[in-house]
Amino acid sequence: MSVPSWVKDAVFYQIFPDRFANGNPQIDPPNVHAWGAPPDLWHFQGGDFQGIIDRFDYLLDLGVNAIYFNPIFYACSNHRYNTSDYHKIDPLLGTMDDFKRLLNIAHSHQVRVILDGVFNHCGRGFFAFNDLLENGRYSAYYDWFHVINTPIDAYSDGQAHDYLAWWGIKSLPKFNTNHRPVRKYLLDVVRYWMETGIDGWRLDVPNEIDDDSFWAEFRHVVKSINPEAYLVGEIWTVDPRWVGPTHFDGVLNYPLRDAILRFIHADTLTSEQFLHKCNDLFGTYPPENVSAMYLTLGSHDTERVLTKMDGNINKVKLAFAFIFSLAGVPGIYYGDEIGLPGGKDPDCRRAFPWDTAQWNVELRDWVKLLIENRKKHPELRSSNFKSLYFDNENKCLAFSRFINEETIVVVMNASNNQQSLKIPLDENNCLVQMQDILGGGQYPISEGALNISLAPLSCMWLK
Repeated sequence: MSVPSWVKDAVFYQIFPDRFANGNPQIDPPNVHAWGAPPDLWHFQGGDFQGIIDRFDYLLDLGVNAIYFNPIFYACSNHRYNTSDYHKIDPLLGTMDDFKRLLNIAHSHQVRVILDGVFNHCGRGFFAFNDLLENGRYSAYYDWFHVINTPIDAYSDGQAHDYLAWWGIKSLPKFNTNHRPVRKYLLDVVRYWMETGIDGWRLDVPNEIDDDSFWAEFRHVVKSINPEAYLVGEIWTVDPRWVGPTHFDGVLNYPLRDAILRFIHADTLTSEQFLHKCNDLFGTYPPENVSAMYLTLGSHDTERVLTKMDGNINKVKLAFAFIFSLAGVPGIYYGDEIGLPGGKDPDCRRAFPWDTAQWNVELRDWVKLLIENRKKHPELRSSNFKSLYFDNENKCLAFSRFINEETIVVVMNASNNQQSLKIPLDENNCLVQMQDILGGGQYPISEGALNISLAPLSCMWLK
């Protein structure tokens, strides 16, 4: 089975549902925190489906054409990774009708929607685990989990000892997916939501369900309902095992994020090493899966990119220019495009500020420009990548992105100084100049080399 045809042209926007927009305060919990309050692990701030519907024009204006939602199923936490009911929308977000209305609005604008699939573990409120707590070794659902001892202590402080749980956290009991009734239940959940009309899944910690047969069966169920559904796994390392006809279309490319941060900010990768890293990452996977890798500068699990860059907007702009000029599927974590700061979880889950006075408008305009040009130029969406030039001392590099006869040369200056570059070109010798499609300037080619002067912490996309 091939990668869905639409994925290589997608630009995703990740939404943590409780923190994007509050459109219906009537369904807020009684102890709701004020919008924009410092985030914690317990309190809700009122984000819901109506808020997303109300702000959908914002997403369209930005240019995104796909949305990835963090969990939306009924749970008792603001992150909702501890699912209580996989068939029910969390009422703090709205109703199933609200979700279907949002889905219809998205599809009417050619925007795809994928959901977070949390199938390694559930919450303590899940019916089968609740039965296990009540009935211990006599529970009809004893084999649904990895029970070590009974009676089960699921609520005292400390890590789980009586059963397996994700990272030992008692509120996240791990399913026994080798037990056929569990597998059937989870695949029925997958089938239910696919038939509702979603466009795919982001799979949470799939490597912890270390069973190729489960994922092959999972993929079969998904693709039998919608062959164009996108499957992307949360895999933090370079591991080709997880892509292909029995697993996923792509994975979250955190290694690329790490390389970008190390090159631009931490100074632990040279220009040459960064280009080698890109070549290695692209060469590890089949080309069609390279085009389906999810590229992101941050998520609900990481420090926000602005905070990671110590507040340097130019470094953030350069980082965005990287992910939009490389093969894969660029994904924006909500608020990163306006310079929302945030430290480690839960601080990276701040509420989106809808007061535009709090936005970095320059950054948002830059991201919008990158999206617009990525859509215009298919060479930026291809899997073809060629290193052209590097200068380790001055933190500069260049590479080409090409398809058929069309080529864009991407030039980066990650230093704090103006740099004059002479970049050798081994083709298109008949050309006399190239144009920066981001800034509009014209740059001469002389004796087979491109001559440019590049401002500190800046880039050009030369056509």
